[in-house]
Amino acid sequence: MIIKTSTIPFYAKLALVLIGLITLGFLIILGKEVLDPLMFGFLFAILLLPVSNFFERKLKLPRSMAGFLSILLLVSFVGGIGYLVGSQISNLANDWPQLKDQIGKTADDAQVWIQHSFHINAEKQNAYVKNTATKVMSSGGAVLGTTFGAVSGLLLFYAFIMIFTFLILLYRRLLFKFVLKVFGEEEGQTSVVYDIVENIQRILRQYILGLLLEMVIVSTVACIAFLILGVKYGLLLGVITGLFNIIPYIGIFSALLLSSLITFATGAVAKALIVAICVIVIHLLDANLLLPLVVGSKVRLNALITFLGIVLGEMLWGLSGMFLSIPTIAIMKIIFDHVEGLKPWGYLLGGDYEYKEQAQEKMKTE
Repeated sequence: MIIKTSTIPFYAKLALVLIGLITLGFLIILGKEVLDPLMFGFLFAILLLPVSNFFERKLKLPRSMAGFLSILLLVSFVGGIGYLVGSQISNLANDWPQLKDQIGKTADDAQVWIQHSFHINAEKQNAYVKNTATKVMSSGGAVLGTTFGAVSGLLLFYAFIMIFTFLILLYRRLLFKFVLKVFGEEEGQTSVVYDIVENIQRILRQYILGLLLEMVIVSTVACIAFLILGVKYGLLLGVITGLFNIIPYIGIFSALLLSSLITFATGAVAKALIVAICVIVIHLLDANLLLPLVVGSKVRLNALITFLGIVLGEMLWGLSGMFLSIPTIAIMKIIFDHVEGLKPWGYLLGGDYEYKEQAQEKMKTE
């Protein structure tokens, strides 16, 4: 007697996949307040894990103290960068009269150009500016309240990240044993889980360190270029260029706009144009030489999936979603590559990297 196994039609599978993706997206948006700092805490915990292990094994410190010291080192590093940027911004504030004069001169030139180009006299332009300023001042209390709420929310977000990082470092063995129990403790399943966890730790740690190294190199090159050109606040603009460069695709355009505006406010139009060209050249060198060498070899994702992930991350979680999109997709690819039924999806995320590596190994053996 032959028993026929029922197969689910393709359209039914596709409908289930779409329903699952929509439900998952809704839950991700709904749980942003918790999942967002949790994901950052997970990344920082992976980054600080070797430091915490060093404190535990070499210095014989308790796990809680080792995790606390690791987080303290991270906060000191971030605080050092914040102090460097803040000191430069304070110098920018000291030159506010010069900035005000430059902005006023630019506004007068723009007013003359509008008058000649669109035949709108200065009185109408001043009346429009005055009405706009009155509306802004009338809503000043609401703007101030919104700004205070945003700053306090940001500080609370950073506090949650540090708390999650500490707790993940503290209970990492419990979490790993939980994953083992969920996927079964058979010999074959255990080896697969170990392999997935080790690959996730290695690739994410290399990816984060690669991003930090890339940030330092880009900041150094930008600072040197701006100082050679005699750009005022060259150190500030160089650090901003390196920091914004961490955000894929979008960050470099933000750095370009901000650097050009600050240079234009403190100098001439020609120098602002030169700064914009320098930022573009640095970005091209970084994207074509530095990024593939330092970061690209760590995460094997094709450009289409990377850009799509960044767009979806911005739609779901905003700026933090853009930053977390690449590590999240990298984790998904590692899991897909180790699960038999999901390997085609892993290939979709990675593209032709595997075939290129196999071809290179075949050529070496021949």
